[in-house]
Amino acid sequence: MKPNDTHTSDIKKPIRPLPNLIFMSRWLQLPLYLGLILAQCVYVYNFWAELYYLIGAAVGNQDALKHILDAVAIPGAIQPTKLNETTIMLVVLGLIDVVMISNLLIMVIVGGYETFVSRMNLESHPDQPEWLSHVNASVLKVKLATAIIGISSIHLLKTFINAAAYDEKTLIAQTGIHVVFLLSAIAIAYSDRIMAGTHSHASTIKNPH
Repeated sequence: MKPNDTHTSDIKKPIRPLPNLIFMSRWLQLPLYLGLILAQCVYVYNFWAELYYLIGAAVGNQDALKHILDAVAIPGAIQPTKLNETTIMLVVLGLIDVVMISNLLIMVIVGGYETFVSRMNLESHPDQPEWLSHVNASVLKVKLATAIIGISSIHLLKTFINAAAYDEKTLIAQTGIHVVFLLSAIAIAYSDRIMAGTHSHASTIKNPH
């Protein structure tokens, strides 16, 4: 190979109009991620509103107490008349649920934008999430599946706290759905491990040294 050939091969060729249009279409996802940011704002507002009512009920505000009792009430079950340990636990679990869904939104917004739209160049940023340094479509799917399992666990725990208010079919159905989420996450993680092993093996064969 001549020296000029190497220099020529290093020069970036311009992208043709049609491939460039297709590649630029990834920016159509930007409004979707901006919409998820607005959804995140709604969750933040909802979190503080519920926390405000919980604190108000704890200090004796009757309107706040009524709101809290109505929020945790289950159709067919006896509604409590005061703030007790179970009621507080249900409200706190609801707040944790909001936080976990908010975490899920962050994973989708940041990881999805980084993976499918544009690099964010956060390598030198001190607050860069640990998982973002090696994020790709497969890793993002595993992270999302894990987050969904956590959210499902919170809902299942809330159901078991009020198990007396539910029939047996409902309890079995919710447990079955949670198990399906768990098995799906394991299947996704196992598939990702197989694919990673296949790519590693192919790279070893291609570059033995």
